[in-house]
Amino acid sequence: MDTAHEIREFLATRRAKITPREAGLPAFGSGNHRVPGLRREEVALLAGVSVDYYVRLERGQLAGASEEVLDAVCRALRLDEAERAHLHDLAAAQRRRPPRRAARKPKAPVPASLTRVLDAMTDTPAFVRNGRLDILAVNPLGRALYSPLFGGSTRPVNIARFQFLDPTSRDFFPDWNTSVDTTVALLRTEAGRAPGDPELTGLVGELATRSEEFRAAWAKHNVRLHHTGRKSFRHPAIGEITLDFDAMVLPAHPGLTLTVYSTEPGTPDDDALRLLASWAATHDDRARREDPARS
Repeated sequence: MDTAHEIREFLATRRAKITPREAGLPAFGSGNHRVPGLRREEVALLAGVSVDYYVRLERGQLAGASEEVLDAVCRALRLDEAERAHLHDLAAAQRRRPPRRAARKPKAPVPASLTRVLDAMTDTPAFVRNGRLDILAVNPLGRALYSPLFGGSTRPVNIARFQFLDPTSRDFFPDWNTSVDTTVALLRTEAGRAPGDPELTGLVGELATRSEEFRAAWAKHNVRLHHTGRKSFRHPAIGEITLDFDAMVLPAHPGLTLTVYSTEPGTPDDDALRLLASWAATHDDRARREDPARS
């Protein structure tokens, strides 16, 4: 990926989201404000840098910018935590050194100790993924929850590829539009951390070629951190279920994230999770009878 191009597009799209009124400025140029959002001159004013200098930054020349200047631009554009990290990551990538909070590609498979932790989580779905959203390890209840993703022959299972290229994803994710916006934002965030990852570049290229929806979402240049929240599914065996999730970056295993789902005890979603566990046990028993090699 062209880092300078990514910088240009990211800053331009962030600038377009803020009006002078929101930034606390009078309408620059009276009623002749010809661009959406802020002008470059206005961002420069808010950041305390010259117009020429900010123009160079927005043209993709971040390599020489200090941390203080980058932080000033972040404040001027009212970037959130994920956007701030992304801008710093892009600058670091252009300087050709590891970016802050770098998510480097693991050199080895998921450690056996981590898979044992997953398997010990018997009452909650859990899985380990990388920044490209490949599911690298999953416990039995997690596999049951994501069973539609494991029906194909492609390995490793990739959440983004399923969402955009498998038509059944629109039924599996009831709020498909919001779900895919999150997915693309996570891939954008990873692209800032690891711009030279050939597998990520290949995945983005594949999705951009085959999915118009992906191209439209990718062009927004949105990024986000995805640590906790709620997610809904329409499971083919148990129907709709909404789960709380916590996604934990694993410092001992750079590039890996552990995602764990849970429910509030005594709620309908908790009952649905118990039903999923029962279905998973029955489904697994049937698979073992049909394929003794799995035992």
